[in-house]
Amino acid sequence: MMITSRITISLVAACFFGAASFAPAKEKAPAKEKAAGGGTSEYAKGIQLLDSKQYEQAAQEFTRAILANGKQPAFYEGRGFANFELQRYPEAGDDFSKAIELSPKDMRAYVGRSQVFLQQKNYQQALADTEKALEIKPDEVAAIKLRGFAELGLSQWDKAVADFTAAIQKKPDDLQTYDRRALAYRGLKNFDGAIADYTFLLAKNPNDTEALTKRGYTYSLMGEYEKAIPDYQAALKLNPQDSDTFSRLQWTQGQLAAKNAPPPAATTTTTTTTAPTATPEKPSLFTQIKPLYIVIGIVVLIVIAVIVRLLTRGKAEETSHIIR
Repeated sequence: MMITSRITISLVAACFFGAASFAPAKEKAPAKEKAAGGGTSEYAKGIQLLDSKQYEQAAQEFTRAILANGKQPAFYEGRGFANFELQRYPEAGDDFSKAIELSPKDMRAYVGRSQVFLQQKNYQQALADTEKALEIKPDEVAAIKLRGFAELGLSQWDKAVADFTAAIQKKPDDLQTYDRRALAYRGLKNFDGAIADYTFLLAKNPNDTEALTKRGYTYSLMGEYEKAIPDYQAALKLNPQDSDTFSRLQWTQGQLAAKNAPPPAATTTTTTTTAPTATPEKPSLFTQIKPLYIVIGIVVLIVIAVIVRLLTRGKAEETSHIIR
């Protein structure tokens, strides 16, 4: 059971969230800001740096834009995504909140802040932000997918499956969504659904060690150890140093051996024979005289003695004829 628990924990941690955020695409500076003339060039440069994954420099440019014009929600939103990529989650959350304060209909800021809440494991708030984003733009794939993440965190497996399925229909080439849906299927104990998603991922990339390990684990949950073992072995062939997968393989092999072990031999019934009774010895003459008879005999003798004494008490003693 300890191995099983460790497998569960490690798999859930590994397949929840990716590192990449849903950063904003390139966009023009807001019309009002353009008219005011403050921060336009800094914001545009920040977007370029964000696209090229130079997050620190991007954050600096967005800060310059904010200093030039602190009333533009897009500037805070851009810096929020840069801070998120730098794993500065509190700062990113503050930036997205400021963008929402300045523009309550800023769908992208809700999407960004929901990711911060997910990283902080505040799933209820993440769910609220994604739902707000979907009120503003109902077909936003990023918001649908992130809502599925929040539902995973809240163990709302059936809702997560529905959201991931909707996201796949809109964006079928997003392989990460299949992985997350498989996790939700496992939560519902729909192991066949999970196996199908992992098999799809492996068809796209046969060397996906995570998909191999997760499918192997799913097979082990089904008790199909003979199918789990080849997946673990294939994953170890690709990554021989993976000690966790090696432990899972050993555990699964042990379970399969126990499953295939022959039943214990039936207990042989032993026929108990009664030992022959010894022939009793012939009693001696002394042993045949019962104690009761002895007592009776003694009593009779005593009675006779008493009677004789009583009869002889009254007689005169015979005198000698010799004169003294």
